[in-house]
Amino acid sequence: MKAIQKKNDTEFKAYIEARKQEIIAYHLKHNPFYKSFAKNTNPRDWNTIPVITKKDLQHPLETLLSDGFSKKNSYIDKTSGASGQPFIFSKDKFTHALTWSVIMDRFSWFNLNFNTTKQARFYGIPLDKKGYYIEKIKDFISNRYRFNVFDLNNDALENWLTDFKKKPFVYMNGYTSPMVQFAKYLQRKKIVLKSICPTLKACVVTSEMLFDDDKQLMETQFGVPIINEYGASELDLIAFENTQNEWIVNSETLFVEILDENNHVLPYGEEGRLVITSLYNKAQPFIRYDIGDIGVLSKKSTPKKPILEKLIGRTNDMAILPSGKKAAGLTFYYITKSIIEDDGNVKEFIIEQLKRNTFKIYYVSDNDISPDKMDIIKNEMENYLESGLIILFEKQTTLKRSKSGKLKQFSSLIYTNE
Repeated sequence: MKAIQKKNDTEFKAYIEARKQEIIAYHLKHNPFYKSFAKNTNPRDWNTIPVITKKDLQHPLETLLSDGFSKKNSYIDKTSGASGQPFIFSKDKFTHALTWSVIMDRFSWFNLNFNTTKQARFYGIPLDKKGYYIEKIKDFISNRYRFNVFDLNNDALENWLTDFKKKPFVYMNGYTSPMVQFAKYLQRKKIVLKSICPTLKACVVTSEMLFDDDKQLMETQFGVPIINEYGASELDLIAFENTQNEWIVNSETLFVEILDENNHVLPYGEEGRLVITSLYNKAQPFIRYDIGDIGVLSKKSTPKKPILEKLIGRTNDMAILPSGKKAAGLTFYYITKSIIEDDGNVKEFIIEQLKRNTFKIYYVSDNDISPDKMDIIKNEMENYLESGLIILFEKQTTLKRSKSGKLKQFSSLIYTNE
């Protein structure tokens, strides 16, 4: 890692090109699946290399491994399935070690030692006995204390507060949504977390969208910087916010491109699909891998220092309306959020698209949303989208989270219902 980082801009550009050529040549020679998948590729012309998707990789792992690799000599894991397309993947052990070196390097930007610094951890945990105890042992070794993100009622949040009074946490790390709920609870109690836990230095959020107003709320109520992390377990840490609030893309072990619908590379500053190449993983090919997200690389980017200006959301989180118009689901989730949360009544909500003209808002709150507020939400969604939409509301005691504990703010069911 240090050797890669020492390269100047000219050397770094040459390094990236050499790694791209090396990894494509390796898999075309040693990976039977990739030989077949990319049979019409000219390895010296990067634009002829096909884009690979999660769907392409949903095969038995044994059929995806390169020659000489097996479950015994590789790192094996599975994606969370937050995109709706979970699969098992592999990394060679050197690549897995590089992944951790990137993570440790980024945390060091904020004087955090990922291995030893006391961490307040806001992730889910496997509920089967073996998986549960494996995570508990890892938490113990890594000096982490895990909070239960499946229970976000007031009693649970009060217990979290007690833990912060007693334990010398140095940073918080985990999913955005439970930490936002904790910040709202602290706001209601008029408590700044750092005042009761003076050892606290930072909060790192990952895996779910971080909206600007939520970030401001968390900074105010936690009393520490909020650091935005973006990663994918099958790849690596993809981007990490630095001390200047820039989202720095991992260029050491990944090559990130922004492509249009026809797989043409877009220039810096234009919005498109994030397509990522793992420059080292020999166990399994992740070459021009469409991660399923839409984003923008800043015009200030360079090969050595790409900057992720914007992460818009997943390509499969699009709303398709009766007129045929498409809209990013998270955008109108945000419009609804600005109305629904201004009185502090609604704690959390998600939106599902049931039909082309029908959306349902599931929400957790002490009181029902008033008819006036429902009308405002309906009007705003119609203003932004189109008229004739049906907006339904359903109050719940808790919202359904994935097995990993993530909250999916918007999902469309019309692909399965139509």
